[in-house]
Amino acid sequence: MTPLLITVTLLLASAGVIYFASEFFVNGVEWLGRTLSVGRTATGTILAAFGTALPESVITFVAVAFGKGDHQRELGVGAALGGPLVLATIAYATVGATLILSGRHLKRTAAVRQEFARLSRDQGAFLAIFVVKLGVGLIAFAYKPWLGVAFLSAYALYFWREMSRGDTDDGEEAIEPLIIARKRPGPPPLAFSLLQTLAASVVIFLASRLFVGQLDALGPTLGLRPQLLALLLSPIATELPETMNAIIWVRQGKHRLALANISGAMMIQATVPTAFGLFWTPWLLDRSLILAGGVTAAAVTVMFISFRRGVISRGFLASMGLFYGLFAILLVTLRL
Repeated sequence: MTPLLITVTLLLASAGVIYFASEFFVNGVEWLGRTLSVGRTATGTILAAFGTALPESVITFVAVAFGKGDHQRELGVGAALGGPLVLATIAYATVGATLILSGRHLKRTAAVRQEFARLSRDQGAFLAIFVVKLGVGLIAFAYKPWLGVAFLSAYALYFWREMSRGDTDDGEEAIEPLIIARKRPGPPPLAFSLLQTLAASVVIFLASRLFVGQLDALGPTLGLRPQLLALLLSPIATELPETMNAIIWVRQGKHRLALANISGAMMIQATVPTAFGLFWTPWLLDRSLILAGGVTAAAVTVMFISFRRGVISRGFLASMGLFYGLFAILLVTLRL
C-alpha cells in the first residue's frame, strides 16, 4: 500500500470514527443535560459546545504556551481565527444542507421565532467580542496580555447567563435511551451519562488529532503550501466534531440543539483561545488572518440580522458556505 493510499485511508477512517463517537456524544450529553436539569438550549450552547470546542482550545494553549519557535505559536493564533470562520460558515451550511437532504424544514412557530431571537443575541455578543479580538490584533501596546483576563471573563459571563436561563419546552423532544444503558429501565444514572459523554469526547479528540495529522501529510502531496493548508483545510478538520454533531441532531429533527451547539462553540472560540494567544504571543494579525476575521465578521453580521428578523430557512443556512468560498478565493487571488 502506497503512502498516499495509507494517508487517505486513515483520513476517511478517522472521519468515520468521529461520526460514530459523535453519536455516543450527542446521546450522552442530552441525558446529561436532562439529569442536571439544564435547559435544552443550554445543553447545546454549554455542555455540547464545551465538549467539542474545548479540545481545540487545549491545542491552541499547547501551541502558544509550549510551542517551539514562532512558527508554532503563529499556527496557534491562526487556529484561534480559523475556528470561528469555519463555524460561522461551514457548520451553519452543514445544518442547512442536512435539512435539505433529509427533507426537513424549519418550523415557523412562535417558539422557533423566539429561539431565533435568542440565538441572535448570541450572535450579537460574539460579534462584539470578535471585533475587539480583531482590533487588539492590529495594534501593539504594553498591557495587551492583561486583556486575556477580560476575554475569559466574557466567557464566564456567557456561561452564567446560559446556565441561569430556563427553557419552557424541554419536554417536547424525546431522547433516545442512553446507548450504554439501553436495557436499564428508567432514566440512566448521572454516572452513566457522564461516562458515555466523557469517553466519546476522548475518542473524538484523538480521532480529530489523527484526522488533522493525515490532512497535514496530504497537503504537500497535493502541492498545497503549509500556510494555505493551515488557513483553508485545517480549521475544517478541527471543527469536524461540531459539524458531525449538527448532522446527527438535524437528522433526529433537533435543529435547535444543532444551532445551539454551533453558537456555543463560537463563543468559546471567540474568547478562550484568544485569551491564551494574548497571554503568550504578541497577538499581531497578518493580512491573511485579518481577511479571515473580516469574512467571519461579515458572515456573523448576516446571521445576526437574519436570526433577529426570524427569516432563517434551510436554503439560507446552506448558503452560508458561500462566505467560506469567498474567503478561499480572496486568499488565493490576493496571494495572502
